[in-house]
Amino acid sequence: MKKWWLVCLFIVGTVSLLEAQFNKRYFYYIGNGLVNDGKYAEAIEMLNSLLIADTLSADGFFLRGIAKYNLNDIVGAESDFTRAIRVNPTFTQAYHYRAITKSFLGDYESSIADFDKALDIRPDVEGIYYSRGITHFLNMQFDKAIADFDYFIRRNPYVVDAYINRGTSYLMLKDTTRAFEDYDKAVKINHYDASGFLRRGGIYLMREKYDEAYNDLTEAIRLDSVNLPAYFNRAIVYSSTNRPLEAIADLNKVLELDSTSSISYFNRAIIYSQIGDYNHALADYKKVSEYSPNNVLAYFNRGGVNMKLGFLKEAEADFSKAIELYPDFANAYMARSNVRYTLQDMTGSKADYDTAQKKIAEYRTKLTDSTFSAYADTSRVFNKLLSFDVDFGNDEFENVKANDFAINPSSFIPMFRFAVLSPDQSTKETKPRYRYDYPLLTAFLERTKDTQTSFSLKPVNVSENILHSLDEERQLLMEEREVPQWEDSYARGVYLYSQKQYTGALNELSKAISLDSNNGLLYLMRSVVNTEMTDFIASIDQGMQRLVIEATPSEQLKNTKRVYSYDAALSDASQAITLMPDMAYAYYNRAAIRYRSGDMPGAIEDYTKALELYPYLGEAYYNRGLVLLHLKDTRKGVIDISKAGELGVKEAYPLLKKIRNWDTLK
Repeated sequence: MKKWWLVCLFIVGTVSLLEAQFNKRYFYYIGNGLVNDGKYAEAIEMLNSLLIADTLSADGFFLRGIAKYNLNDIVGAESDFTRAIRVNPTFTQAYHYRAITKSFLGDYESSIADFDKALDIRPDVEGIYYSRGITHFLNMQFDKAIADFDYFIRRNPYVVDAYINRGTSYLMLKDTTRAFEDYDKAVKINHYDASGFLRRGGIYLMREKYDEAYNDLTEAIRLDSVNLPAYFNRAIVYSSTNRPLEAIADLNKVLELDSTSSISYFNRAIIYSQIGDYNHALADYKKVSEYSPNNVLAYFNRGGVNMKLGFLKEAEADFSKAIELYPDFANAYMARSNVRYTLQDMTGSKADYDTAQKKIAEYRTKLTDSTFSAYADTSRVFNKLLSFDVDFGNDEFENVKANDFAINPSSFIPMFRFAVLSPDQSTKETKPRYRYDYPLLTAFLERTKDTQTSFSLKPVNVSENILHSLDEERQLLMEEREVPQWEDSYARGVYLYSQKQYTGALNELSKAISLDSNNGLLYLMRSVVNTEMTDFIASIDQGMQRLVIEATPSEQLKNTKRVYSYDAALSDASQAITLMPDMAYAYYNRAAIRYRSGDMPGAIEDYTKALELYPYLGEAYYNRGLVLLHLKDTRKGVIDISKAGELGVKEAYPLLKKIRNWDTLK
């Protein structure tokens, strides 16, 4: 009896094993088919069943990783590829695809290591060289990217994308000759691919070969009738060859495709002005001011159009708005002076003229950078066409991809500084239990005895009249004193800064520092003024540069814009830290300046130090997260921004929502 039971058990066990083996093959076969059909969610369900039955199925983990990757679960995909590698350490494709996920998450060093491992196992797989080339490109290692694309192209000489990618790598190295050769090759390989014509047309446009640029861009449009960059670039060609009506037609098409493109309205307004169609120009400038309310040039240029139409009061208002946004803009004072002269406001005209001359003198004597002094040059023309990739004060490309997140100084939460705020704004920044108390700061505020000035990151919200009144009172007080005091110069510096009169603020803060050279908070404040002045000048000047656009915003990797110096601001911030080595806000501020200077590791280091000193500084988490996103370390960036949200930073959760909506691949 016992023997018979054993036989039965053996038979049942054998059947169960055979059934399980059959089911595993079945689950894998169906899961593979679902992945190939693009039914990724269903594939994951089927592969889950496989992996329950066989926890050592490397192929199962790999397939599920592919499905997760295509469902935008990059972290989950990386985890499954890792599990596949643990089961099978020689799984070439798993290394290859894990490298791609790591590249997406910004972990380039580890990504390259995986590509290298895959090539150690299978050095004959050309696709790995191509993928590694893209990662080198994203990591700004353009020479290495070119080497990988070279290898791939030698074995696959008819893949258009490889030539385009290599050409763009050459372009990043400013080798336009080789870039052109690759784009030209791409066109010859495939006459039906618009991207080759668009890129080659861009090179022609850079070289001012307008006929050739026109032909290529027109062909790109013929092949892709909704190719917005091609229409925009062709509009520049038309404008450069004195064909304004055709340029307007192409910008009309751009706006048909994207009705919120402020830069297109701006360019079209300029062209309308050039042909004397001032009413249409005014309408377009109105659109610009709606979509980019802080853009100085929109108001300045519209003021000029209003002058030509005889709308003098409107012109005066526009120039006043430009001055409000940038009180050191000498050209705007000169323009308003002319308008007021025509309106027979001789007093106002003379005051504006004198102010303009004062601004010019301040620039020439205090600033050695010709970039700044250019804005005191009243002959400077501000009506050149802008390029497509200019940061124009609004989010032109809201739905950019994670690898292409465009971080600029305006994306960051501002620096802490002394500013005049209304009573409701000058309250404590954080909840009492999270309050960061710094004795030197408390003593500083008590000594200055200015109840309307706070150390804050909130925007100034008091009227210009109040600020003028405060400044006049302080000047009268200074006249009464027999001995100059740093508190007076500091206060005047804050009042002028609050009006965005940066050069005057710098002069006063420098006087204060000369009277008290060991006061770290004065250095900190002067560093903020220097930084914001540089930011503002840069935001205007970038609009003046004639740049050729790429196919999509995601390809705007080339840094062709002028680099501005933050050395003075950085020096002051560092001096503040020397004098106050335990102040969290000082490190927070210097981190922002280091970011602007291109020192990403330094920025992360300073934000981290600020958080060590004050763990509840949510703004530091938020800004550090932005730096990490800029460095393509998406995982850590998201963690920091999430922490900022927990600490009450209102910008955090909208940004997290935007990140979730980003596509995963270019």
